[in-house]
Amino acid sequence: MIPQRLPAATSRIAPPDRLLPADPTARAIARRLYDSVAALPIVSPHGHTDPRWYAENEAFADPSSLFVTPDHYVFRMLHSQGVPMEALGIPAKDGTPVETDPRAVWRLFAANYHLFRGTPTRLWLDHAFAALFGLDERLNTANADAVYERIDTALKLPAYRPRALFEAFGIEVIATTEGALDDLKWHARLAASGWKGRVVTTYRPDAVTDPDFEGFRANVARLGEITGEDTATWTGYLEAHRKRRAFFRRYGATASDHGLPSARTANLSVADAERLFRAVTTGAPNAEEADLFRGQMLTEMARMSLDDGLVLQIHPGSRRNHNAYVFARFGRDMGADIPGRTDYVAALKPLLDAVGNEPDLSIILFTLDETAYSRELAPLAGHYPALKLGPPWWFFDSVEGMKRFKAQAIETAGFYNTAGFNDDTRAFPSIPARHDVARRVDCAHLAELVADHRLDEDEAFDLASDLAYGLAKKAYRL
Repeated sequence: MIPQRLPAATSRIAPPDRLLPADPTARAIARRLYDSVAALPIVSPHGHTDPRWYAENEAFADPSSLFVTPDHYVFRMLHSQGVPMEALGIPAKDGTPVETDPRAVWRLFAANYHLFRGTPTRLWLDHAFAALFGLDERLNTANADAVYERIDTALKLPAYRPRALFEAFGIEVIATTEGALDDLKWHARLAASGWKGRVVTTYRPDAVTDPDFEGFRANVARLGEITGEDTATWTGYLEAHRKRRAFFRRYGATASDHGLPSARTANLSVADAERLFRAVTTGAPNAEEADLFRGQMLTEMARMSLDDGLVLQIHPGSRRNHNAYVFARFGRDMGADIPGRTDYVAALKPLLDAVGNEPDLSIILFTLDETAYSRELAPLAGHYPALKLGPPWWFFDSVEGMKRFKAQAIETAGFYNTAGFNDDTRAFPSIPARHDVARRVDCAHLAELVADHRLDEDEAFDLASDLAYGLAKKAYRL
């Protein structure tokens, strides 16, 4: 049963036919398709919302801490125009003062709202403002205080607490992402709370599989402490991962996630893997050793997935923390990650040689290198039973990014070798907006196929439902 929803986002800032084709024939088809999927439950199989929100169910503090401070899509754009991150209330690692007045942060945000023209962030924000708070005009300097008051007043109401919004958004299940050393205490509290909302975790082992991750050796030692395994040995280290994966599965995990600079994989002999493990955990590994170890661990994780059923997600190609100043001052995941060229055909071959033909394995591959869509990714996913393509990710989770993906990948890979949509966000109010954008773009694409007589309309209705709901649920085993 679909929960009671907040009003649909329809206003001057969120017109009802947004993103649907301009051609009247295709638009009419797209409207019918969209109407059939608009209210489907949301399956959010990969994201970064804070499980603490759902566990404690406390009111969100203020509009700035909901829309500005946690959303790197927002503050990276402002930073690009010279707005200091300190002025946006972003906490500094060294504890130096930053802006603490949420109204001052909001006014600065509103004064720069024009910077988001033409971006997906603008679509998401306008959708949230319209659907959640009934706003009917663009945010700007003149209305900043009035909009702040309207949102702030609403956030104090029970209907705007995390669990109530979860239900009002129509979320069937949402996956958060926690590191391998996380104690999952918020998931434990959720499990004990009796609330029926389904919030599951995802196993993210980068801190103990990437030799370049800060504190890697100490992290590996800590992994041994919490599992009771000797992680100074290769066999003990692998067993520690198996135990942590089992622990995460107890809190609903159906997937692991791996954020790596490249898609490189390896399939070393046991003896060579042991030697490499000693090199990265006891010495000062060089760049080649570190990269080879990351690649070996992807293959090891794929083998573990054959045993425990976790879906393997690979998010390669991000040159993370590119801005050294921002990383030193504010830490990880502060909007300074930049895409890079990525090889998939050669890089994935060792893993695919080992497990790529396993029909019971689900590997979901993402890319930040759009040049690989038709040349590498679509042919790979269109052949290997274990491999599926994730949706356009991060910088390409956009209207035009989705269109480019469909134009370049679908003819070779087909729709059913993709994993549907996921929102991959830290910004909780953007979740229904992101899914709505994806559903509209999908329906527009399908409508054009019907109008061109490349697809029958009944098939388009099936596909619209699968793309909005069914494919993600199946791919992530939810």
